[in-house]
Amino acid sequence: MGFPQDNGVDNAAGVTTLRVSRFSSRSDLFPRLVLMQKSINARHFAVLRVGGSGAVNKRKLVCELENFGPNNLSITKQLFETFGEQLLQHIEQSLLPLMWNGRDDASTAEAPEFALLSVRLKGRTLPFSGIAFPVRLGAVGNGYVLFTAPYLDLTGDAIIDLHGKACQLMTDLLSLDDRRQNTSEALSEREIACLQLAGDGRISEEIAENLGLSVHTVNAYLGSATDKLDAVNRIQAIAKAIRLGFIS
Repeated sequence: MGFPQDNGVDNAAGVTTLRVSRFSSRSDLFPRLVLMQKSINARHFAVLRVGGSGAVNKRKLVCELENFGPNNLSITKQLFETFGEQLLQHIEQSLLPLMWNGRDDASTAEAPEFALLSVRLKGRTLPFSGIAFPVRLGAVGNGYVLFTAPYLDLTGDAIIDLHGKACQLMTDLLSLDDRRQNTSEALSEREIACLQLAGDGRISEEIAENLGLSVHTVNAYLGSATDKLDAVNRIQAIAKAIRLGFIS
């Protein structure tokens, strides 16, 4: 099954620059998920990543993003206990969307046009119906983007559109993690410490006194960190470091 690509990217050469300029943190992905949720009148969303490696029984699902509200932990736990094993097994075998009905008779997920191209999970124990789109990106990572509601009535076009957007969103989420990991490996403890103090409003002389360094060394650390964060100046480097979670 082919999925439409985000038409914000016209060619491979423009992917990196455009993607980096469009989002810089996980919070930037929330508006996209909300739009996807609203497009099918769903109530909640969640993005799940498959963690671990090797056999299926050694893997686990990790909830990366969700808007379940105050009861998010109990809802996520209930979802994993009910369908976790089936979700892990399914993504190894198929990319067809998964659908399930809620415990109430009226809580159903309907997609008559897609009945032969989706998999129905058995059991009606959850308090909501839902649809989960598997995303398999090989070595980059695998997972699901799912939506829940008391009732869902989906067209074939809506499912195809959402699955394509789910693939792009998961790609963007994992690329954020890669960027953070790569930057973390590159930044030294001294560079992070200097950025933190600079972010707190300290000037180079104050940072040098606090860390027991020379002003020249502090400026060298800040300049190096700015380069590694691909920032144009110290202010942008601090902003990027905050967004990536290195400093507060």
